[in-house]
Amino acid sequence: MSLGPPPKRIDVTEDQVRRLVAEQFPQWAGLPVRPVVNGGWDNRTFHLGDAMSARLPSAAEYALAVEKEQRWLPVLAPRLPLPVPVPLAEGKPGADFPFAWSVYPWLDGEPATAERIADPAGFAADLAGFLVALQGVDTTGAPGPGTHNWFRGGTLRTYDELVRHLLDGQTGEIWQTALDAPWDGEVRWFHGDVAAGNLLLDNGKLAAVIDFGTCGAGDPACDLAIAWTLLTADSRRVFRERLAVDDATWARGRGWALWKTLVTCARTRGRTDREAVEAQRVLAEIRAG
Repeated sequence: MSLGPPPKRIDVTEDQVRRLVAEQFPQWAGLPVRPVVNGGWDNRTFHLGDAMSARLPSAAEYALAVEKEQRWLPVLAPRLPLPVPVPLAEGKPGADFPFAWSVYPWLDGEPATAERIADPAGFAADLAGFLVALQGVDTTGAPGPGTHNWFRGGTLRTYDELVRHLLDGQTGEIWQTALDAPWDGEVRWFHGDVAAGNLLLDNGKLAAVIDFGTCGAGDPACDLAIAWTLLTADSRRVFRERLAVDDATWARGRGWALWKTLVTCARTRGRTDREAVEAQRVLAEIRAG
């Protein structure tokens, strides 16, 4: 299955957001608009006043998630143990912006980093508890893997052609084990992008989970990649025990971590910036198990 060319992204300006809000939500027209620092790649996020945010897709592929988030986040939120963003309003194309977009309440917190996490084992247990609750929500009518979420929740074989030429002996074995690891076929909800930037901390403790653009229902192994991208070896064990996943699911999760890390390593080869160093660190964690 081909993933096609990379999305053609567009810029979004503060002026556009002000005009969109004024045209479609005049009750908020007087609120200041300013971009969020590190406000996202798939979506451009702007502060709307002090208590809200406007989230605008940067490409047609990411706009596919807007309707899904509008439909499902109000269903998921009451069933989860941590705050998640629930849309306040859905915007329409306008002001030279071609896609649907959303207004959300602003959730306080700072993105997770290893240095900011106060108790790694407690963080791992809290995150696992959140995923257990998410996986327990009824999936009737839920969206399956597809272009709206880059086939998260589906088979890793979708990415085989992309990473095959990047493998060496050890990573090739890890990858093949992940491909061969069977899924029991029980469809469960998954977040799809459980990454450090989508996990908010308050005083070092997990306080909220954001960005459900890649969520859906299928094989939840994709949500395990965080075990290698953020957690320590000890907290990884806590995470796995709390989730109570079998060897096959764990192997598939390791595969999800591997494909993206290998692609990042290839893209940053020869560089010494933070992204390149971080990709090499994560790859070492994946190799270590």
